[in-house]
Amino acid sequence: MPDFQPADPDFETRVRASFGRQGIMSLLGARMIRVAPGEVAIELPFRADLSQQHGFFHAGVTSTIADSAGGYAGFTLFPAESSVLTVEFKINLLAPAKGDRLVAIGRVIKPGRTLTICNLEVDVYDGDKATPCAYGLQTLMCMHGRPDVPAA
Repeated sequence: MPDFQPADPDFETRVRASFGRQGIMSLLGARMIRVAPGEVAIELPFRADLSQQHGFFHAGVTSTIADSAGGYAGFTLFPAESSVLTVEFKINLLAPAKGDRLVAIGRVIKPGRTLTICNLEVDVYDGDKATPCAYGLQTLMCMHGRPDVPAA
């Protein structure tokens, strides 16, 4: 991984606080398991209510944690007085997401002042065995001068 230098020395606290305010991550039961400059990993244990008709993790759930992993990977490099929005992302589903947990990893490929590009990888785990189940590409926008704070 490239040696990215965060603009905010307190990036991890800011990223984890923002993640804690995401209602969808709480609803899904996802947790942030790694935060590093330009990289974030999110884990989601399997529950039947997160599945599709065949009992696999639903693609929407897989895509949701991938989007957040990439968004927060980019956010690790953004200035303190900014926030992040996804501009677009594309996901390729590689295999059925059948297992006991998903781990989504977002990695910055190309940081920029306004637009940042990330890759998204999601593995499904059956015990210790990981199978790649999704891969994607994402574009993020740094919202300069708009701090990531709770809505009023």
